[in-house]
Amino acid sequence: MDLYEAMRSAPTTRRFASRPVPTEVLRRVLDNARFAPSGGNRQGWRVIAVSDAASRRALRDLYQPHWRAYMELTGGAAMLSDPGSAEPGRLKMLKRANEFAEQVHEVPLHLVVCAKLGDLAIVDAGLDRPSIVGGASVYPMAQNFCLALRDQDVATTFTTLLVAREPEVKELLGIPAEFSTACHIVAGYPAEGFPTKLRRLPVEQLAFVERFGRPLEL
Repeated sequence: MDLYEAMRSAPTTRRFASRPVPTEVLRRVLDNARFAPSGGNRQGWRVIAVSDAASRRALRDLYQPHWRAYMELTGGAAMLSDPGSAEPGRLKMLKRANEFAEQVHEVPLHLVVCAKLGDLAIVDAGLDRPSIVGGASVYPMAQNFCLALRDQDVATTFTTLLVAREPEVKELLGIPAEFSTACHIVAGYPAEGFPTKLRRLPVEQLAFVERFGRPLEL
């Protein structure tokens, strides 16, 4: 698959088929995703592939309370309880997202990505805001992984809500003390195929020249 085609057709997927992802596909995509850059080329990330049904249900039980809290916080729960208050497209997205959260354990493959904090260059730790740059040594690999799966016709959903339950996830999966959880990716074959066109903001609203707010235009 052409790289740009993969980038334009690898959205968050909400509905998955029950067909499992073969081990050889998982190994192939990880064998390529591992070439992502990381700080000092330390490759401080690790991936745990979870397909056991009981473990997937346990991850669901940890995930759902935080999803429900997120829905309350963002007003999504209110829109679902009063459908007339939401724009149809927004309502459809919320319904699918909520359905996904309630049935996430049915997705055949879950991947928990961990990071060894000692291997990350957290250069913004001293700023008066939450740190974000440590993820630069982890998330490029995760995105490589999602794109490589798309090349194999496997869909993904990238989430971070499970990080809030890190102690329980670490106990469940036997993650060593020196590692922290970074994200949770679920993967499987899409139940409804891949989109042919995604809607995103235009480049002019996202990228600027020389100063913030000066659009990058042809």
